[in-house]
Amino acid sequence: MTHLRPGGRRRLLAAASGALALLAGGTTLSACSSSSTSGAASAGASTPAITVGFIMVGSRSDEGYNQAVYDGSQAVAKKDPSVKVLTADNIPENNSVVQTMQSMVNAGAKLIFASSYGYFSYAEAFAKANPNVVVVHQGGFLTGTFPPNFGTYWGQAFEPVSLGGMAAGAATVSGKLGFVYAFPISQSIANIDAFELGAQQMNPAATTYLVNTSSWCDPLKQKEAASALLSQGVDVLTQHQDCQATVIEAAKAANAKVVGYHYDAEALDPAGWLTGSAWDWSSVYENIVGTVQSGKFTGSVYNANWVGSFATGDNPLTLAPFGSSVSSDTQTKILAAEALLKEPGHSVFAGPVTCQDGTVLYAAGVIPTYDQINSIKCLVKGVVGTLPQS
Repeated sequence: MTHLRPGGRRRLLAAASGALALLAGGTTLSACSSSSTSGAASAGASTPAITVGFIMVGSRSDEGYNQAVYDGSQAVAKKDPSVKVLTADNIPENNSVVQTMQSMVNAGAKLIFASSYGYFSYAEAFAKANPNVVVVHQGGFLTGTFPPNFGTYWGQAFEPVSLGGMAAGAATVSGKLGFVYAFPISQSIANIDAFELGAQQMNPAATTYLVNTSSWCDPLKQKEAASALLSQGVDVLTQHQDCQATVIEAAKAANAKVVGYHYDAEALDPAGWLTGSAWDWSSVYENIVGTVQSGKFTGSVYNANWVGSFATGDNPLTLAPFGSSVSSDTQTKILAAEALLKEPGHSVFAGPVTCQDGTVLYAAGVIPTYDQINSIKCLVKGVVGTLPQS
């Protein structure tokens, strides 16, 4: 590895201690704190103690999306002794999340982070029914009026994903890249398109082949998807799935390269790892907690659709470390592209950008807004595959 970025390497944080209650499906609700002293006793007069809940759809040790959430929750507990953190993982995107939120409230929670995309409607409804509890949703987007105790937060994920595409475009020999994704949601479409556009910056002839799994984490479907892509001559794999180990292992077995997403998983395949995108949620979580503790959540930037970006210096999704096979020249070009994206008025989607069918998505000179990118319905020219209609 020749490039280490702050926050890109996983933090080795203390594991949660003690089970407070047994939830549906055998999932335990665990609590942790950075101090053996109770939050109420250790909190200063200006920092009221607070209990905060984090709910994850998958395993807290999935080497991916949910592990990044868990690491962020532990960073909150470690930094502030006035905060007691409750965590629950493997909670499905159905009424189970409502039961989990209620269990956390029963345990004293005044702030809940509902961290999976499919939790959105449950989280919003729970906030409306519980005005004394702040509920924030990770990755959602609300149109219309926000309840005073509800908000969403995310990062412009397509920015670092495009940089991973550059690494893939530089590394491919066949010119064929593979992308395994879960659902054709706006985030996935933007990431697929950004990955291809990034690859084209290094290799204009590069193409990105798609397979969807219709699951955030199904190792069998991921293995089948990766095999299908590799059989078509793909020599670099990436994904938009919660867990990424299966895709990385498939790439390793085939001596292919891999670009990660959600978490720095270079250790799973040091030889094949190019780079990736890794969530560092600590600052966002800590800021939201502090806003609630101060009683200033309503009307704050988090009582809305908050989105961090490179240009504003607060994108929680960062560029992961480069692997050993990435040349110095490629690294220099990727870092230069990253620096450009940090300047206002620049975007990987800067026009001209064309859809698969030849229609113009963005004309020359157009710099689309985040809302416009978040509403893209087409795959860009160079992507091979179609989006499922249901």
